[in-house]
Amino acid sequence: MEGNPTGLLPEAIRRDPHPGFLRYSLHQIYNLIWLVAAILGSPWLLWRSSRRPGFGSMILGRLGKDLPPSPGLGSKSRVVIHGVSVGEVKGAQSILRELERARPDLEVVISTSTETGFAIANALFPDHEIVRFPIDLSFVCGRFLDRVRPVAVILIELEIWPNFLREANRRSIPVAVVNGRITKQSHKSYKVFKGLLPQFNRISLFCSQGPEYTERFLSLFVQPGRVINTGNVKADGLAIGRVDPGDELRRLLGADKEQLTIVAGSTHPPEERLVTQAWQDGLPAARLIVVPRHPKRISEILKGFAEAGSSPQLLSELRMGEVPDPSRPAIVDTIGELERVFGLADIAFVGGSLVPHGGQNMLEPAAQGCPVLTGPHLENFTQEAALLTRALAVRIVANSKELTLAFTELGQNAELRSMMGAAGMEATRAQQGAAALTIRALQVSCLPQIPS
Repeated sequence: MEGNPTGLLPEAIRRDPHPGFLRYSLHQIYNLIWLVAAILGSPWLLWRSSRRPGFGSMILGRLGKDLPPSPGLGSKSRVVIHGVSVGEVKGAQSILRELERARPDLEVVISTSTETGFAIANALFPDHEIVRFPIDLSFVCGRFLDRVRPVAVILIELEIWPNFLREANRRSIPVAVVNGRITKQSHKSYKVFKGLLPQFNRISLFCSQGPEYTERFLSLFVQPGRVINTGNVKADGLAIGRVDPGDELRRLLGADKEQLTIVAGSTHPPEERLVTQAWQDGLPAARLIVVPRHPKRISEILKGFAEAGSSPQLLSELRMGEVPDPSRPAIVDTIGELERVFGLADIAFVGGSLVPHGGQNMLEPAAQGCPVLTGPHLENFTQEAALLTRALAVRIVANSKELTLAFTELGQNAELRSMMGAAGMEATRAQQGAAALTIRALQVSCLPQIPS
């Protein structure tokens, strides 16, 4: 087991490592801040609930509405796997698959925080209980844990809340972080407050994506034996080779013969405009498909296309009968279809990167053999960027002008597209196996013994 060759891990944390009145008082002050913020923000919450379908349900869910009944006598023990939003929920797939293979005696409950994460979780895990992660008030977290009654909680990447950790400790519920990563900026912030909240030494196990993240965890009062390098589980959740987009997407979004397809995935504002301009200037004969990170921005996106002199088609309207026109851009205004849409791509651009957002998961198109383009803002995906850069499978562009040049070069060079695509598949394949290592560590440290 990388980073812990003996396979010996400290015992799980099953008690509050910070008892006493002073620490209790600190958490009560933290609770009070939450309550004051909720009261002051209630007009905005009510307004947002009236304007955005599903927002009110999300808030009520995070306050504990619609929790599943507690497991009855003779029921399987529960494990909660939590992913805050879409990327983390998708990353949970390989963990869940390996956990259920190794421990069929356990029931897995999926937890998430956002509306889009909840929708994706229901689509990916239709046979599992899906719940909202609680707002970080002590009594809300306590009710969640008492109702769900997990024997362990698994947090994907780094979604930690002080009261949730404390309430889990007080109930002898081990908490583990898997596929763990921590950005430079977050690390700086945590170092400033590491003696206050949250306390990283409340977590039983950190399974880190790589040595860089391991060192950051260790600097936050984490016991060395509790951090191991297991690799990036997102690679395990990816099929190597082209994903079949299906006849419907091929018919509605597919290109004409001899026409290349550019897929710009997980875009953030104003990347749709920047990508459109680069397409118009660099490879206008190609079919352009844009998959925004947040489809609810559709009116804003359409306005940007109009300002660029382009009239896109929406996937939802194509499904309602509009005649597909491959000479026009297409916008995927639905959730959960990016992986299949990448199956149509000759060139992939991964968004959240031309703007200071931190990037998105570039392994998804790389695993399918797409040459990948991305911007320079990759703070949240430094490991993936380094991996694909070493393999010559990604081109990092500084701005829209460089993106234009990259579109032109790749559009004219089929051999380069093939080389980058093959390198991306091989680099992703070489990363697989992290989920099995992670489950092995969880078995040793956090999960109950297999019943005889």
